[in-house]
Amino acid sequence: MTAPSTAAPSPLAALLHLEARARAARDLASLDFVIANETWQLAPYRQAVVFRPDALGRPRLTAVSGLAVLEGDAPFTLWINRLAAHAWKAFGEPKAFTAQDLPAEFAEGWGEWMPANGLFMPLSGPDGERLGAVVFGRDDAWAEPTVKQLTLLHEAYGYSLWALIRAESLGSRVMGRFGRSSWWLKAALAAVLLALLIPVRMSVLAPAEVIALEAQVVSAPMDGVVEAFRVKPNQEVRKDQILFTLDRTTLASRRDVAQKALEVARTDALLAAQKAFQSDESRGDLAVLQGRVREREAELAYIDAQLARVEVRAPATGIAVFGDPNDWIGKPVQTGERIVLLADPADAGVLVWLPVADAINLEPGAEIRLFLHVAPLKPLTASLTQTSYQATPSPDGISAYRIRGHFQGDTGIARIGLKGTAKLYGERRPLAYLVFRRPLATLREWTGL
Repeated sequence: MTAPSTAAPSPLAALLHLEARARAARDLASLDFVIANETWQLAPYRQAVVFRPDALGRPRLTAVSGLAVLEGDAPFTLWINRLAAHAWKAFGEPKAFTAQDLPAEFAEGWGEWMPANGLFMPLSGPDGERLGAVVFGRDDAWAEPTVKQLTLLHEAYGYSLWALIRAESLGSRVMGRFGRSSWWLKAALAAVLLALLIPVRMSVLAPAEVIALEAQVVSAPMDGVVEAFRVKPNQEVRKDQILFTLDRTTLASRRDVAQKALEVARTDALLAAQKAFQSDESRGDLAVLQGRVREREAELAYIDAQLARVEVRAPATGIAVFGDPNDWIGKPVQTGERIVLLADPADAGVLVWLPVADAINLEPGAEIRLFLHVAPLKPLTASLTQTSYQATPSPDGISAYRIRGHFQGDTGIARIGLKGTAKLYGERRPLAYLVFRRPLATLREWTGL
């Protein structure tokens, strides 16, 4: 480290200033910087290294004068760590030394990494425990007055280091406090154990939807193709109002053919009736031809009945629930295929998809609170009426139980089709069961116990 051109302050002023700087350090890194770089104000040097013991008690380099970043695998770092380990064991008090005072293994690197004269300064706390050390190096020999001044300064450094270590070791302070007052620890453990025994109500959250509990199914009355919808999704409809129509092209063509066949049969029967007065053979054919007329009439009546069913009407007043009409128009349907659900707004309920992993024991009549996405601050109350015996895939692709509930009280905002989150309440169990239920279940899945 190169000396500045300005004159150094008096030793007393420098000593007081450095002690104040050490007390002002807020963390260990700041204190290491002051020790390695600012101690020069009291005693000039070329090199200073600070090291402290790690968790295993081995001294490790923490700061070097003039360096902001330490390379852990650099040759200098490896050499200085070996030197620190030797000095930590060999020197118990402040000690000025040279390369001749060290083993031969340090002689080769001494000329490259350190000046001629070294000085070992321990950093100890008020109780005498060694918390770290500093090695200074310079070209001139260390005078006895300078060593004494540095000894006084490093006693202040050691006290500051001791205070910072205690301040940063929160766990040690807490354990020390409990060690001095063990009854606090016992009281805290007793309070935790008692809290785990408090009975709490089991609950679980699951996605939910407002549905019609007793909706009427409006299905296709015959095979055909959907032509058009006369109502919109979720529209309120009246009884006998047309919901949708099927394509009538095929039936209309069949009716025209049946109408022509009926006219031909009637003509043939009329001619046979006229000839019956003159020919016995014509009288025999007359009964056959009249039967054919009745057959054609029945066929035409059947086609007319089919045409009357092309317009599908609402069997009762309610709300027409179905998907996008464009997904249905032009789609072939079979007899009995569901197309529209007719829901009664007064019969609204809640459908909950409870994932298998979150399932709890639920009794009939269990409380359900529904928080709709459109009104999360106005929960609705319902009671459990039905739950599935087996789990089925939910709309999100998760294996879940289907749970139905009937609303209680005012359901003004519960419109069929709205979605939200339901909270289901089960029986009361100790708090410990609620806390450890999921971890224990996961542990059993991993271990098979």
